Amino acid sequence: MNPISSRLAPRAYVRTLNELFARNADPVRAAAMAAYMRNLFAFHGIMSTPRTELTRSFVAEHGLPAADDLDEVTRLLWMHDHRELQYAAIDLLLRLRKHLTPRHLELIEHCITNKSWWDTVDALAPRLAGWLYASHTAELAPDIERWIRAEDFWLNRSAIILQLGYKERTDTSLLTRAILPHIASREFFLQKAIGWALRQYSYTDADWVTDFVRTQTLAPLSTREALKALKRSAERTQRR
Repeated sequence: MNPISSRLAPRAYVRTLNELFARNADPVRAAAMAAYMRNLFAFHGIMSTPRTELTRSFVAEHGLPAADDLDEVTRLLWMHDHRELQYAAIDLLLRLRKHLTPRHLELIEHCITNKSWWDTVDALAPRLAGWLYASHTAELAPDIERWIRAEDFWLNRSAIILQLGYKERTDTSLLTRAILPHIASREFFLQKAIGWALRQYSYTDADWVTDFVRTQTLAPLSTREALKALKRSAERTQRR
């Protein structure tokens, strides 16, 4: 069965989904969630699991966005004041991931660079941009190289964590190129991303990560994060 089946126009689709969220709002929790996100965004106050269940029930009733409407629906959700609508946009894109094409990288980039914060970027970059890049590497390589050198550090972070789930398919040359221009950055989110990407790859190739950390001058935070899993593994071995 074709999952792209909604008959609602984009604005009606977004309005109906937001009305569903609004009916399930929790003002007390909304205030706490907003405070946790430094009051950068308004919230309905719906936690992850119930939000996912509400989105699932909405899709069961109304379908997923039609292929021609996906871009507009996503952008409308991204424009919305309430953060849960951006989370819903990501949920919908993930459900339609097999239907995405290289042209959708521009849409993903739009989401990365608007209302940017770790909660959305860290899903968009590896789970959507990274997934697309794995399937269309040659076509999308220039875009990822541009992200590495972009003035927007969220694009830099996205290039660094793009391959988080690649494991043995990780292109260490790309990972190196993504990291090196930013190793002296004082930006917390870049230092953290470098450590995260290296730590994740250490589960696949501990020697490569160890050698990279030894030969590069990383920020202390990046180094701690990169070697965290290896340190825990060494400590477990010593206790045996």
